[in-house]
Amino acid sequence: MMTMDQHLPHTAPPDAAEHSMFASFWSGLATWIRACGNAYVTSAIYADLSRLSDVELKRRGLSRETLAREVFDSSDHRG
Repeated sequence: MMTMDQHLPHTAPPDAAEHSMFASFWSGLATWIRACGNAYVTSAIYADLSRLSDVELKRRGLSRETLAREVFDSSDHRG
């Protein structure tokens, strides 16, 4: 009778450095995707606010001259 080890091909365990490289890649990719999403949301907020009149912006405590900076500063752009 054959044992389970004799039926299954032997494969070497994954290299720790290789695993770390892939984990690092996926972590970096997730960070990049999150940053892209945050940039998209910030852009959409700016686009919506920039369509408002100066009077409406002032009512909200914003000014057209500093709108881009204020939207950027209020967003989660740090990733």
